[in-house]
Amino acid sequence: MEQQHMFTNRMIRNLLVPVVLEQILNSIMGTADTMMVSNVGSAALSAVSLVDSINVLLIQAFSALAAGGAIVCAQYIGQRNYEKANMSARQVLFIITAISVVVSAVCLIFQKPLLRLIFGAVDADVMRASETYFFFTALSFPFIAAYDSAASIFRAQENTKGPMTISMISNIMNIGGNAVLIWVFHLGVAGAAISTLVSRIFCAVVVLWQLRKDRQPVVVKDYLKIRPDWSMIGRILGLGIPSGIENSMFQLGKLAIQSTVSTLGTAAIAAQAMTNILENLNGIAAIGVGVGLMTIVGQCLGAGRKDEAVYYIKKLCVIAEAVIIVSCLIVYILIRPVTILGGMERTSAEMCIHMITWITIVKPVVWTMAFVPGYGLRAAGDVKFSMITSCCTMWACRFCLCVFLIRVLGFGPMGVWIGMFADWTVRGIIFTWRFHSRKWLEHKVI
Repeated sequence: MEQQHMFTNRMIRNLLVPVVLEQILNSIMGTADTMMVSNVGSAALSAVSLVDSINVLLIQAFSALAAGGAIVCAQYIGQRNYEKANMSARQVLFIITAISVVVSAVCLIFQKPLLRLIFGAVDADVMRASETYFFFTALSFPFIAAYDSAASIFRAQENTKGPMTISMISNIMNIGGNAVLIWVFHLGVAGAAISTLVSRIFCAVVVLWQLRKDRQPVVVKDYLKIRPDWSMIGRILGLGIPSGIENSMFQLGKLAIQSTVSTLGTAAIAAQAMTNILENLNGIAAIGVGVGLMTIVGQCLGAGRKDEAVYYIKKLCVIAEAVIIVSCLIVYILIRPVTILGGMERTSAEMCIHMITWITIVKPVVWTMAFVPGYGLRAAGDVKFSMITSCCTMWACRFCLCVFLIRVLGFGPMGVWIGMFADWTVRGIIFTWRFHSRKWLEHKVI
């Protein structure tokens, strides 16, 4: 019976495990990076935190565009049309890198006005550190975009181990570089930024070199000879732009929520910050399952196997649910030691533990259906529905309900998570209906 399906259990395991590990590693290393910068001083930590809110928004937009290209590439691979798969891969690299170069140039030219427009009149020391950090990270945008594009092409052809290995080495380089440049050469924020730039250059160079090798179905060479194919680029952007808007809206929503939480005092801000970190950790592995699902559904639909696409969305939702339960329990067990080791004040620690307790109860019930099927729907080309649904529920529940609960009813930081639970619940109901309606199968990508 197993052989009747396009992907065996072993193939699914080989596809998902590296993606999940890469997601977890990136999250842990990002947290470690922030902790190292915190040793430089509060101005440095504030600068990195502020600038990263911009960086994450842009990087997630690049990642979403790359995912759009991966869907096109995966469907051609499922169709066994490797010539078109190679053409789409070349266009993914071309358009996303070109966009990132323009974005990088704009950020570098208008660096100071942008920072002042977004963050206003912050402390002079924080602004100087922000300018330094933003300069080097803006230089890295084309490299992170090139890596995302090439990594998405590898994932489209079921090679998730390669990007994971490159990302792992890059993260170790980044942490090691931080240690040397911050603690040995005392370069402060500049040291953290330079280390990030070097690690991203490494990622891009290695993954592009690996993509040149003939051992895989999709091979891209002669990068400087790539010319735009606007028809193919239109398909890629048609899938990537809605996902990019969706991701960007989430980041804008987070910034808006942060401004609301900032009115609650230092204890609430600290509690919310730690809760955000831990909630991200207990969901990152399941997000990796969703990323892997895009490749599987894309190839199934490229092969004309709609029944298989439905089957694998159901199967990977079950896997993601198991991952969420385990992740939530691990975080819940670790929450008290983490608040102690983090030196949190008692009031902040109690708030954090209270919020994590509720997350542990609610998240396994509603989170999976709110997110994982959406990856499969996007792989089928149903990106506009996903974008509209996610943006509407996010602004209505995460933001409006959250602000009402905090500012009008005085719920404190727990209001953020009540809004989040409402968002997950409503979105889960809508995506479940959409999945069972099968309307998402009516889209045509290639």
